[in-house]
Amino acid sequence: MVTKIHKFNKLSFEEKKLFLQAFVILGIMRFALLTLPFKLLTRSLDQQKSIRQLPLLSQTEMSSVHLVSRAINRAVLYTPWKSTCLVQALTAHRMLYRYNLPGVLYVGIVKDKLSNKGLEAHAWSQCGSKIVTGAAEHELYTVISVFKW
Repeated sequence: MVTKIHKFNKLSFEEKKLFLQAFVILGIMRFALLTLPFKLLTRSLDQQKSIRQLPLLSQTEMSSVHLVSRAINRAVLYTPWKSTCLVQALTAHRMLYRYNLPGVLYVGIVKDKLSNKGLEAHAWSQCGSKIVTGAAEHELYTVISVFKW
């Protein structure tokens, strides 16, 4: 516990602020996913057939994207609830939208041939050239929905 507090104290003010913001929004998004229809959660997003090219971001904007990504990835480690890939992607959307940074939320599926699960879903978010959340193995999934903000 002391080590975690020590690590937190080593962060810059901006990183602390983003960590706390990510932690709270992760909780809100988890609760929202449990209680609200998905369509309601994505009504502020613009559903697309596909995304051909994402807007180019400046170095300063990409730096902000990187900080948000790190904050979400850090906060996920400390949430007492399950912060699924969809919770993380929706959190990234909310945080990046506040900074007026455009991005995309992808939802994909893959047929799991090794088990009896059937279809497996995954969500990830991207801003500029950076995958903000859900980067691990996202290329294995076939995109079925694309939401732009």
